[in-house]
Amino acid sequence: MKGLLERAAAGVLFVGLAAASTSAWIGNPNRTTYLTFSGAVALPTVELPAGTYIFEVAYPESSADVVRVMSRDRSKVHFMAFTHVVGRPAGLRSNQLVTLGEAPRGVAPPIKAWFAEGAGDGHQFIYDK
Repeated sequence: MKGLLERAAAGVLFVGLAAASTSAWIGNPNRTTYLTFSGAVALPTVELPAGTYIFEVAYPESSADVVRVMSRDRSKVHFMAFTHVVGRPAGLRSNQLVTLGEAPRGVAPPIKAWFAEGAGDGHQFIYDK
């Protein structure tokens, strides 16, 4: 049942993610990615309403573990924290840039991990239990 709910939530939000555009990260160590969500999503300690956000590695020269999420115009940092670097799961399409967890109806689903387009690894967000 849990897997079914995850797939359902991912399918609903994937419609919004299909509109996501990315900057090529080759030559861009920050792996800057612009993601557009059609509905609210959550990260540890913050809920992001529908909209476009910049996801990037904050300090690629010293720590590839820190991810920063900003408004599209870079005027506001919504989230910045350590993550776990993880491999892209087998079977995850190369154009699927986030994986989502499950959430009760009416609650923003949590982003479990972000994968820059073309990257073999990604960033798993750390949630308190």
